[in-house]
Order: sequence, then C-alpha cells, then structure tokens
Amino acid sequence: MAAQTSEITTYQNYIGGEWVDAASGETSENRDPATGELIGLFPRSGAEDVNRAVAAARKAFDGWRLTPAPKRGEILYRVGQLLAERKEEIARALTREMGKVLVEARGDVQEGVDMAFYMAGEGRRLFGSIVPSELPNKAAYGVRDPLGVVACITPWNFPVAIPSWKTMAALIAGNTVVLKPATDTPNSARLLVQVYADAGLPPGVLNLVCGTGSEVGTPLVQHPDVAGISFTGSNEVGREVNVEAARQFKRVTLELGGKNAIIVMDDADLELAVDGIVWSAFGTTGQRCTAASRLIVQKGVRAELEQRLLERATKLRLGPGLEETTDVGPLISRSQRDRVHSYMAVARDEGARILTGGEIATDGDLAQGNFYTPTLLGDVRPGMRVEQEEIFGPVLSIIEVETLAEAIAVNNNTRYGLSSSIFTNNINAAQTAMRDLTTGIVYINAGTIGAEIQLPFGGTRGTGNGHREAGLGALEFFTEWKAIYIDYSGRLQRAQIDA
Repeated sequence: MAAQTSEITTYQNYIGGEWVDAASGETSENRDPATGELIGLFPRSGAEDVNRAVAAARKAFDGWRLTPAPKRGEILYRVGQLLAERKEEIARALTREMGKVLVEARGDVQEGVDMAFYMAGEGRRLFGSIVPSELPNKAAYGVRDPLGVVACITPWNFPVAIPSWKTMAALIAGNTVVLKPATDTPNSARLLVQVYADAGLPPGVLNLVCGTGSEVGTPLVQHPDVAGISFTGSNEVGREVNVEAARQFKRVTLELGGKNAIIVMDDADLELAVDGIVWSAFGTTGQRCTAASRLIVQKGVRAELEQRLLERATKLRLGPGLEETTDVGPLISRSQRDRVHSYMAVARDEGARILTGGEIATDGDLAQGNFYTPTLLGDVRPGMRVEQEEIFGPVLSIIEVETLAEAIAVNNNTRYGLSSSIFTNNINAAQTAMRDLTTGIVYINAGTIGAEIQLPFGGTRGTGNGHREAGLGALEFFTEWKAIYIDYSGRLQRAQIDA
C-alpha cells in the first residue's frame, strides 16, 4: 500500500487484491494545492499495469457475476459503514489533496456513504420485466446482465463521490472494475479502495491504476477486454474517448462540462437568491460541473442584486481548506489558476467589466498556493466567450434580461445543458421554467449545485452522451437487457406467424 521513508511516502496501485508498484517503478508527485507541500509519490503506471489490472478483473468476473446480488449488496453496506466511520479522516486527506474546504470534503465523502447504501439496496431489486406472451403456454421476461470488465475514469473535483457513484453502480450490477483516478487526486481514490478491501470485496473485483490519461486512460479505453467505459472530465477528452470507444462498439457514458445559469426574476426573494448564487458560484472555488458561472437577472432587480453580491463576494475569505476561517480554497493547480486568469483579458476585450476580483491572490501565505479571488463580471452579453465557455473557477458573469422568455432563451443557448436554476415567487413562472429549461437538472428557488444520489445525474447537449449517473439511470448503463422466452406448450410455436 505504501512505503514509508524518513522524507516521503510512496504509494502503490491495487491489482488483484494486492498493493503493487507500477511496472516501470516510476512515480509522480502529489502536492497540496493550498501550500505546495508534497503529500506523497504515486505510481506513474502504463499499459503493462493496465493489462495486469484488466486481466485480474476478467479473472474475477465470473465469480463476482455469480455472487447473488443481495450478497454483493451486503459488501456495499459494509463499505458504507466504513466510509461513515472514516469520514473525518478521509475528508481531511481529501481537502489536503484537492483543496476544497473541509465542510465540503465531508459532503464529498457523505455522497459515497449515501451511494453505498442506495446501491446496496438495489442488490435486492435490480428489477427486470415480465410481460405476457402472444402465444399460449409460453412465458416472456427480461433480466439484467452485467457488461463485464468496466473502466471508471474519474476527475479530481469530487475524488471520493464520483468514484463511488461509478464503482458502486458497476459492482452491484455484477461487473468488475478498473478505476483510474485523476492524476491530481490519487490519494482519495486509494483511501476509497482500501475501504472496499477492508469490507471484504474479493480480489480482482476492483482494481486501482494511477497515472496519466495518455499512459493509463488511453490503454484502458483501447483494451479489448474492457466492455464499458464510464468517463467524467473535459469535453475535449470526452470526445476522444467517445470516438475510440465507437471504433470497438464499446458502451460509454460521458459526464462532461457545464455552463450553468441561475435566473433571478423581479419577484424573487433576493436574500435567498444571494445565498444560492454565492454558494453555487464560489463553493468548491467554482470547480464543479454544476457550478453557476452565469447569472441571468431581470432588469428590475439587477442593480440591487449586483450590489448585494458585491458585498458578499468581497467578504469571502481565501485560505487552506483545513482552516475553519476559510470560505474559498485554492484552485487545483497552477495551470488551472492561470487559465482562469486568462479569461480576465478576454472579458475586458469583449467589453465586460470586472466588478470585483479578477486577480491571482498573492498576499502572505496565499502566494504558496493556487488561489484566485472570487470574481464578478458585469455588462456581460449573450454570446461573449465568458458567457459561453466553461471557465471552471470562481468567476460569475451577470447578464441582464427583460423577460422570463428571454431569460430561458439565454439559459438554453449554450453547447452545455447540465444544471439550471430559477428564483421566483410566481408559480406560473416556475412551471414555465420547469417545462422549458433544457438542462438535465432544474432547481426552483435553489442554486445549481446539490444533486442527490437517488435521481439520475447528467445533462443534455455537450454535457454528455445521454446516459445518466446515480439513481436507476446508472444501472441502465452498467447492465445489458436479456430477453428470455420459455415455451412449455410441447410443440413448435412461431411468433408473429402462429399468433
């Protein structure tokens, strides 16, 4: 699992029930984005490690597939219990690795707890279908079969929750898994996999291979024994995964970017709206696929709402996520911080105004980390790059509109379609928004973040390829339908011919 020296800890992959080094022996540094402190060294794996992990998963598949689903569920119940017991330990490690404030890190782990209990319960359901046959003395029904070996490729912004969503749904359905975590957050995945091992998951059923997208992700996607791929990440990489999977007729689910908007109407409760906007725009430092990066506000309350947001945004405190006084943690990396900052020049060139923020934070100890000031952009118009492109940082663009119809049109006019929200006290406006907002998630009088695990999670347009995570939608992806016909008539019956 780990080799401890006087200076540094070197961690390992988990393959076939054993903690092992990468075949190359090479490692990569994992650093705290708030302080730059070295957390440890993690395997820099390659195709040889992928082959070994897939072989272990394939070897374990028949035994796991034939394990009754309720028994698989019992292991997931133990996983949930262990995650709950270790919640604080894992949350602190997660904050140190990813940067989100501790209260959010606890929520990240809690999603794993919730998903474990939810999917464990599905082990006694996994509903099929029974339908009447058109012929006498004949039964017809459908059952779910697992896909086989599946690859789960996960991002850094929810380093426990998203691997939990994917692996738990895959496992309860009878699949075996190779998990590739983000290169920025391998330690959180390691802690999750250790929970599985301690809960009694058989060797080879879940395997962990750390490394880069090109050195681990691509060989996983291309491997002929991998039947399905569940990927969360950028649109650019998701497109490559989709194309490569199509070449081999592999099933693939993609959870990609977002450009989510909150609509605020003239009749809204502005105090509630401000709370929802600040949480959605600056929670997790804006590094959520469901984060609000656009505020579409009706003309009558634009000035007042803007002023209220300025007052709140300027009071947000930056710092390491483990400090109780911190409101906004660091961005995940120096390159991401610089990318966010590059959009300030774009905003100015397009005629937007930086109302507050728009700067790399360099005061005192903040200079050691990847901190960026919470930013509000005013005078943003539909079609601007800052209104259309996913920035993935603490940046909120404010767009003024005249009517509800205009607000809905602006909301829908992006290549993404993950989450949207409207604040209004008008039931007719709320009903119209629920009908006409073309996103996979719609909130009424709440922000754009905070999805629950019992409903399908995902979006439209460039946010994905139509599949959903969480809820029963996840089981749809990780299973194949098998139609079964039992003829007990004692004679040949020909459907559609003898009916």
